Amino acid sequence: MTIALPDDETRPILPNENYYLNFDAPSIPKELWVLVKTSTPVILAYMLQNSLQTGCVLIVGRIGAEELAASAFAFMFAMVTGWVLALGGSTALDTLCSQSWTASDNPHEVGVLLQRAYLVLLLLFVPIAVLWFFVEPVLLFLGQEVVLSQMTQVFLRYLTAGAPAYICFEATKKYLQAQGIMHAGTYVLLICSPLNLGLNYLFVWKWNFGFIGAPIATSIIYWLMFILLLCYIVFVDGAAGWGGFSRRALHNWCPFLKLVGPGILMVGTEWIAFEIVALAAGRLGTTSLAAQSVIMTTDQVLNTIPFGISIATSNRVGNLLGSAWPVGAKISANLSAMLAASIGMIIMIIMLIARDAFGYLFSNEETVVDLVGDVLPWVAAFQIADGVAGSCGGSLRGMGNQHLGAIVNLVSYYILALPLGIYLAFQHDLGLAGLWVGQCVALFLVGCVEWLIILRTNWNREVDKCFERVRAERKTQSDDEEL
Repeated sequence: MTIALPDDETRPILPNENYYLNFDAPSIPKELWVLVKTSTPVILAYMLQNSLQTGCVLIVGRIGAEELAASAFAFMFAMVTGWVLALGGSTALDTLCSQSWTASDNPHEVGVLLQRAYLVLLLLFVPIAVLWFFVEPVLLFLGQEVVLSQMTQVFLRYLTAGAPAYICFEATKKYLQAQGIMHAGTYVLLICSPLNLGLNYLFVWKWNFGFIGAPIATSIIYWLMFILLLCYIVFVDGAAGWGGFSRRALHNWCPFLKLVGPGILMVGTEWIAFEIVALAAGRLGTTSLAAQSVIMTTDQVLNTIPFGISIATSNRVGNLLGSAWPVGAKISANLSAMLAASIGMIIMIIMLIARDAFGYLFSNEETVVDLVGDVLPWVAAFQIADGVAGSCGGSLRGMGNQHLGAIVNLVSYYILALPLGIYLAFQHDLGLAGLWVGQCVALFLVGCVEWLIILRTNWNREVDKCFERVRAERKTQSDDEEL
């Protein structure tokens, strides 16, 4: 990505440095179109990615209720332990790769960053893999049933084989997205999503593997996803950032981990909070749990929209900072928040119109449908908050300020939202609606605070920090060349 810097509109940001600030204002319609164009394939990719585990659960669930519960529970546990590492930890590349791609005169910097991500994230997965292999006593300690705990452990042991591929697939997507290649993951998942259904069916039913066939088939699909993405890089597009294997990937781990940790917290705090809400809903009774399942299934689909926008925003803001264009980065960050809020408002209106009949898409139980209708206004309002929080979180990641997002999430969810929601649900007898009031309050707070941070950001300073990161990487290269 190249952005022209007219001579009469630039000045050195620091004495004796070789980059200049561009003070041109970008075209707002053009910038908005860039955000829409780049976020659309990412949204579709995450929808297809979510469908992998949904398809697996649906096929193995036809064996029996125990298999359905164990597979769903295993994927939930995998999400809050392993996949949060893949999706949250790889957000470090949202910052580093997107900034390096435009700030550095060496395109191979992003390849070194990708190798570093592979090493760091896979090493971090080792204790998680151990947990998956011996999770049964942990689940028993947490009060889960014996059979569920045993079956969950079996499922996760087989799923461990595919987890490294899932992690590397996520990191590789970030490497490509930093180069503006947003659609590669979508193409891969358009192939792998239907294959996942077919392979799960073959392993579970045709080849009589039964329950363990599902995680075996899913693990094979994860490896196929990763291999196909590598093939895309080699044969189609994306090789420009790859300069071969480098020992530089063994250096600069501390700065990398400083982005990985908060990135995991940013993603993980929200996911775990929703799982806590699901557990609390179970204590409200079968009807509330069923209604919560309907709502969460819907929200998991809808959440791909703000999440996709956030990924596109991370890369756009990072690219613009790397191009020394603080005005462009500022406008793009704010446009993204307004775009996400507008889409959230449209979804909210549709949900409110359909609230009385919406539950029938999932259940014929009148009590469940009525409860879904009662809670849906809060879920509808949640979509606006989710959009703003997601897009602003993406801007913070593009800047490298994951720690700010992590702090805001921790405070909003665990000090305010969950205590408030549980209090309203159980002490004020608001039930499931009370739990969602808490979630709405939290996410609106997250969105407002993060947008305020963006509005108060010194974008010139963010450009400076961007180039400091690039200089640190260059220093590593120089040190290696001297050895």
